[in-house]
Amino acid sequence: MENRESEKPETGIAGDSPFPVPASRPFGPRRIVCLTEEPTETLYALGEQDRIVGISGFTVRPARARREKPKVSAFTSAKVGEILKLKPDLAIGFSDIQADIAAELIRHGVEVWISNHRSVDGILDYVRRLGALVGASAKANDYADTLQRGLEEIRQQAAALPRRPRIYFEEWDEPPITGIGWVAELIRIAGGDDVFPELAAEPLAKQRILADAGEVVRRAPDIILGSWCGKRFRPEKVAARPGWHAIPAVRDGELHEIKSPLILQPGPAALTDGVGEIARIVQAWAVRWCSGRD
Repeated sequence: MENRESEKPETGIAGDSPFPVPASRPFGPRRIVCLTEEPTETLYALGEQDRIVGISGFTVRPARARREKPKVSAFTSAKVGEILKLKPDLAIGFSDIQADIAAELIRHGVEVWISNHRSVDGILDYVRRLGALVGASAKANDYADTLQRGLEEIRQQAAALPRRPRIYFEEWDEPPITGIGWVAELIRIAGGDDVFPELAAEPLAKQRILADAGEVVRRAPDIILGSWCGKRFRPEKVAARPGWHAIPAVRDGELHEIKSPLILQPGPAALTDGVGEIARIVQAWAVRWCSGRD
């Protein structure tokens, strides 16, 4: 009789499911198009990059992804025809801004997941959910735990600061747009206080536009962080704004750029290099502040 031992069903897959799943059947989507950077970075970190068949043109992390994967989307637009040629079984994007792209792909029969997380806990949960989606729950949980431990280490270092600086984070300059929720959280973790906490709670950029830029002068930040998505931060232009010479950050030359891929993507980069950059700036400010008191 033919030996069919290898065809016996295997259980224990997908969280100890009681339903038998053939061992040869791959778990989850096998051809994924990533419309933003964070799913690409996360899947590479989990060792699941072979599932990716297309990426966003704004992807910079990891660097090898740009060499290995075709670029088929921007943030507000996508090459839908090129995406369809890749025959994806899942497209992953972020936020209401990509709603039109998602709708068009759905109309062409592509399954789409649009995440909409806006907090540090949301980013950690995103890593766990994406891992579960591709059958890598254990690796994703370990990775999220590692990210969380890194944040806690930075939080503990910040607790030793002699003073917490007040920080204005600018996501765009014309019109001025303040930082999103996870940015404000990372500023707190790194030892600072966002001067517009009420706006950070607003999920949409249009809700974080400053109607009166003079309000920044009145809130007197000690540090200004700029991350103008898609273009270089110009501290000299910020310092030249009417009345801004009176701001402590401008007076003391505390205007710093954080590259947008490090902080404005709601993925692992923000929880590692992004918060690390904020912490470095805050720690250096604290040293200068102490020196000035001596």
